[in-house]
This record gives sequence, C-alpha cells and structure tokens, in this order.
Amino acid sequence: MEEDLLSALSSVSLEQKDSKMDTFGLYVVTWNVGTAEPPDDVNSLLQLNSPKKPDLYVIGLQEVKAAPLKFVADLAFEDSWSHLFMNALAPFGFIKVSSIRMQGLLLLFFSKLEHVPFIRDIQVTYTRTGLYGYWGNKGGVSIRLSFYGHMLCFLNCHLTAHMNFASQRVDEFEYILDAQTFDAKNTPHILDHKVVFSFGDLNFRIEDHGMHFIRNCINSQRFKLLWSKDQLTMMKKKEAILQEFEEGPLNFQPTYKFDLNSDNYDSRIQKTWFGFNGKKRKPAWCDRILWRVKSNSSLTEDANKEGDNKEEQKKKLVEDQEEEFPLKVTQEYYTNKMEYGVSDHKPVVGLFRLELKKMHEAPLVQVCAEGEWSADFDALITYSPLQPFPSSAWDWIGIYKVGFKSVSDYITYSWVKDDQVALNDEIFQVYVSKDEIPVLGGECVLCYYSSNLQCIVGISEPFKLQESRVAIEEGLVPENISGLDQAVAS
Repeated sequence: MEEDLLSALSSVSLEQKDSKMDTFGLYVVTWNVGTAEPPDDVNSLLQLNSPKKPDLYVIGLQEVKAAPLKFVADLAFEDSWSHLFMNALAPFGFIKVSSIRMQGLLLLFFSKLEHVPFIRDIQVTYTRTGLYGYWGNKGGVSIRLSFYGHMLCFLNCHLTAHMNFASQRVDEFEYILDAQTFDAKNTPHILDHKVVFSFGDLNFRIEDHGMHFIRNCINSQRFKLLWSKDQLTMMKKKEAILQEFEEGPLNFQPTYKFDLNSDNYDSRIQKTWFGFNGKKRKPAWCDRILWRVKSNSSLTEDANKEGDNKEEQKKKLVEDQEEEFPLKVTQEYYTNKMEYGVSDHKPVVGLFRLELKKMHEAPLVQVCAEGEWSADFDALITYSPLQPFPSSAWDWIGIYKVGFKSVSDYITYSWVKDDQVALNDEIFQVYVSKDEIPVLGGECVLCYYSSNLQCIVGISEPFKLQESRVAIEEGLVPENISGLDQAVAS
C-alpha cells in the first residue's frame, strides 16, 4: 500500500511539472470506531511511512464515545481521537485547521503548513437525523472552505442502520444536503460548492445474497459479483441525487461486520428480545467515500437564479471563470485498512489528486518578527496587508512553536488592534510586552488570525526565540534547557 501511495504522489509531482495546473494530494479517512478508544498507532492508517505525503488529510469518524461526562470533557479539551491524529501528523508538518463534533460524529481537517494561509472562509455545521431530528447519534457534520480560491465541502455522515431502510438512508442524505446552510452568498448550500466529498458510515447493505454466497465471494476476492446487490449501487440507478456523486470501484473486502481485534466476519451469536438468538450480520460495504464535482451547467444555472434578464452575461462569466480556474478530481486509490481491529468496522481510505489553477498566489497578510526576541525586552511584530480583507478588532497574532498542532496551539498572542502602531498606510507594527514572551527559547513562527474569516491568513518565516538571560541568572531557568522543545514535551 505504501508503494501505491508513493507511486500515486510521484505521478502527481511529474504531472505538476508539465502543466500550468497545480496538483495537490488529498487523503480521506472514514471509520466507524464503535465507541472504542484509539489504537496506539495510526501510521499505517495515514500512510505516514511513505516518503511522499499528501497535502491535505480529512478524517471522518463515527460512533466516537459520547457518554455524557466524557462528551463534556471532550468539548472542554480535545478528545482522545483528535489528540491521536494531531500527535501523529504534527511531526510531518500538518496542523489541524478545523474540526466539528456532534455527539459521536467527528470531522477533522489537516493541512501542510505552507497551504494554511490559502485556506479561507472556513465554516462548520451539523444536522441531526436521529430520533426524528432531535438526536445527534445519526446525521451529518461538515466543513466548508476555500482552498486557493476553490470552494470545497467535506461531509461526514452516519445514516440509519439495518437492511430494510435503504430508502430512508437516501432520504436522510438528501435532507442533510438541503438542511445544511452556510453564511455565504455564492455557496449557501453544500451542493453549491465546486467539489463535495461525502463519506462516512452510510450503512448500505448487500441485498438478496445469502451469507454463504457473500463469504465465498469475499474469500475468493470476486467482489464484483456482489456489486449489483449493493444497496447504494442499486439506489444510484433510480435516485437523481446519488447520480451526481462518483465512487471508485469496491475492489476491497466489505468493511462490516467484524469480530473485534480480528479479520473474521461476525461470528458471535446475537441476542434478541426475550433471549432468542438473532442472525449474524451479513458483510456489507457500509463505509464509503463519494465525491461530486459541480458541472459547468450547474454553475450556469446558479448564476441565472436571480433572473433571466442577464442570462447570457452571467453564463459567459461562469464559463470564463471555469476556463480560467478549472478544477479536476481524480481518485488514485480506494481501499480498506484491515489491520485495525478496535471496532467492528474497518477503516476506509481514499487518495485523491486535485488539479487546479490557484486563484490566490500570495497570502492576505505578510507578517514577520522584528529584531531579536526574548523575554528580557519588549518585541515588535511587523505586518502588511497584501490584499484587502475584512479585518476586525478581534484579529490576533499568535506565537507558535515550529511544529505546532492546531490553530489553538499557540504559546501566547497579541490583539492586533489593541497594540498596533501604524507606520504608514501599508505597514503596521504590533507591540508585544516582554511579560507576554515565554522565558524559554526555541524556534517559533508568527501567525495572523482573522476573526471574520476564521482562519490564519499570514505566517512568518521561522525565527529564534532566545532564552531569557535574566531568568537564567536568577536561577529560574536552567541554562541550555533546549527551551520550548522541553516545555512542550512536558
């Protein structure tokens, strides 16, 4: 599998050299974790041993443990699954840009640091479908954002279970797509985005075939014999909304239902009401990754919603934009990860190649640390807006250790407007009191955070934060303590 990832990402790099388009790798994970605690290691799940890494990771989990006390603690602090993925990805230069949690549904979005200033307009939302829309054990959570100017939306779903509810699952999916709205003029709904990735425990089953036939097909790896009775495949033939989404071939074992810590399909005797024995669950491809690229015709229809008097003009504008800034999605591979057994579901992963022309080449803000930095004296930050953007009194500049894990992982921060001095119309300085600067030294970066855009819009070059000589002389800090590295590790 690591060879597949290396080959796929190598082909991405070669094509990028020969094309005006920029190419990015996107790695999507969906996993129903069955209320289990995280495994010790997710290197294989994320393909972290491969020498080439994707640019973005999107991780959707279902059935994260949401007992009342634990759920409240997870809201106050990061949950154990988020910690696991942040700790695994941070050493490779990825930070958690955004996340959303609704009871057992968790969606995480990670990016290489170099792309972070170009990930903007981030919004999250959720929709409950459990217990007639009042309970969040089923439903969908989404993150939408602009990636180099292209609008993307990621939707993590957990739909209703059991064989007989295929139509209800489609109804729930449509309801989630219609119900989720964003505060954006051009992309107020999920399907308004240029690309939508929808994944999760969609719970579609394999109809008609008996247990013996299904297991024989799996054991002989003749998965194609089961495709025609896969409920999602069947529903796609008659449901228009599903026809808009693509999916790679199911050339891997069904991912449900397994005995825990095993590659054996369900062998336990299920107990029903009054102590009767129930049927074993038939294997099924419950866990899926779908995607949709908005067609030119859909974009033109949206441009004409306000009226027909400017129809030709709007159509031309949309076509020109698509021609100037195209976006193409290609799936490199689609498979499960059989080595993980903490749940009765196996994780499913997909690697995608995004080919696009950047609408933005420069960050919104250029920021840098002026002079030498230590807790022995006050410091200055210089920043320059490179493009107009909706700044706010709530904007701030954070000091981060190189290798930080998330936007909230700052050492300290300064409010931009409170401590700002304008040198001229283009360059501003922000005063940082020495009392706010940590006494320990280390490699740091500055990040300008926009409150209105809910994202980092500028990142400085790394700079050295010196250890405080005064603190060392007073015995408060051992000399050569290796500063922030030790502080963060503790």
